[in-house]
Amino acid sequence: MSDVPEKPAAPEPSGVDLARVALRAAKEQARARGNAAQQKKQARRGGLRSGARADGRDPLPLGAAINRLITERGWETPAAVGGVMGRWPQMVGPEVALHCEPQKYDEDARVLTVQCDSTAWATQLRLLAPQLVARLNADLGQGTVKLIKVLGPGGPARRYGPLRAPGSTGPGDTYG
Repeated sequence: MSDVPEKPAAPEPSGVDLARVALRAAKEQARARGNAAQQKKQARRGGLRSGARADGRDPLPLGAAINRLITERGWETPAAVGGVMGRWPQMVGPEVALHCEPQKYDEDARVLTVQCDSTAWATQLRLLAPQLVARLNADLGQGTVKLIKVLGPGGPARRYGPLRAPGSTGPGDTYG
């Protein structure tokens, strides 16, 4: 036999101790049944509901919801440029804004495209482009706009041939 003394066995719970163990087990089983019933009830009602404490499912004011969406999707730069397009007259002045209008912003190339109503205004805006790029980058963050692409006035729609279908858009859009 070994020289190591054996540990005495733990005494079996009896009386009050046995009742406490049984009560604890019954409470855990009831809690598990209650959780399962609650989840089943929530599933029938259409999912989880928000409780007394704030969580990600609570309603938000519209501005906060939009800001959260912009941040989550990484749309900060396009949203900022869109804000500049809304403030275009303040950025370039009312006279230039009357004749030159921003059309689109290419986020990958960082190019702002501006359409002018005459070639004279297009030339004027091309001369002002470096100062305007500096002003936009100061407002939006350095490197947001690298180039301003200035477009002159568009010409009239081209008519191809004497016969045209109503509402057609060009040579590929014909009768037949």
